[in-house]
Amino acid sequence: MRKLNPAYVDYFSEYVNSCPFFQLMSIHLDGVRYGKSYLDLEIHPKHMQPFGIIHGGVCASLVEAGVFWAVHSQIPDDVGLTTVELKLNYMAAVSAGSLRVNGDCLKVGKTLCLGQAHVTDAKGRDVAHGTATLMLLPNKPVDLPDLPRKFID
Repeated sequence: MRKLNPAYVDYFSEYVNSCPFFQLMSIHLDGVRYGKSYLDLEIHPKHMQPFGIIHGGVCASLVEAGVFWAVHSQIPDDVGLTTVELKLNYMAAVSAGSLRVNGDCLKVGKTLCLGQAHVTDAKGRDVAHGTATLMLLPNKPVDLPDLPRKFID
């Protein structure tokens, strides 16, 4: 197993947390380890559907982000990713509080990767579970100035 460079994780987490979509959704990338990601979301009125519970798209976005960053933690620096399939199961309705996402990379193949993510509420209750398939994009690195090396070998 490769070891992620803590300087890379700090730099990249700050970049991810400042991206427009994460800002819009109030998603926070709380941590990344090799093959794992951790995200949080405080529920706000903007996350609600008309019946007073969070919109299913919120959980879908959280699962996709959880899988994406878990897989991203295992691929080379010069490779990008895009999601090609997302499957979800919703297990509980939530109307207030916070959500926690634990993402896991299950497989990195030659062209496709598979991961899963679990969404729980503040009481630890299962809210959603999903899997995502991501396609590797060779020669599509994240173009950030002064980005530290990703791995310490």
